[in-house]
Amino acid sequence: MTAESDVPERPTGTDFSTARLEAFSDGVFAIAITLLVLDLNVPQPDTLHGQSLARALAHQWPAYFAYLVSFLVIGIIWINHHAMCALARRVDRRTLFANLFLLLTVSVIPYPTRLLATYLTAADDNAHTAAAIYAATMVVMGAAFSLLFLSFTRDARTLHTPIPPADLKAAMRRFSTGGLAYLATVALAYVSPVAMLATHALLAVYYSFDQLAPARRRG
Repeated sequence: MTAESDVPERPTGTDFSTARLEAFSDGVFAIAITLLVLDLNVPQPDTLHGQSLARALAHQWPAYFAYLVSFLVIGIIWINHHAMCALARRVDRRTLFANLFLLLTVSVIPYPTRLLATYLTAADDNAHTAAAIYAATMVVMGAAFSLLFLSFTRDARTLHTPIPPADLKAAMRRFSTGGLAYLATVALAYVSPVAMLATHALLAVYYSFDQLAPARRRG
């Protein structure tokens, strides 16, 4: 006979399982990360104009660079999103809307990626404009992820294991540090678009570390 204390708490009328949230989110992540590769063009024979295929491919390095950085960004968001979902037993409507906001920012990343790949090495202000749009997209994405994190963790009753306040504050400090760095890349876009893109690669590496590792160890 199963003890009453062993029966999992069932979601209320205003709470939902995390399973559908994760399944829908995974689909959006998969589509967004796949769309990135569509911007890697194959040079056609009639466009080579006497140059070798190797030279034509090398000339497309901005597209490869932008693709790799954006792939890394979306991949790290997916990993951290999965880790965040693992914290909760259930979610409410507010969290679902916060998750939709994050997915909105993720699904649009292929567009500024293509824009930046096209204008990254332009010898005019268009390069800075494209870089600023890319950086601004990442600023909004970072804010959306922080908002979702707050939504997931604001009610300890929905979590598998309560997270100590000190660990939550430490995690938010790490998110805030990354958010300030995202903002700084908007200004950097007007100095060096290439440096801006490289900085986003470093930020993706920064976020690749588990932001809730201390809380997870205690749990």
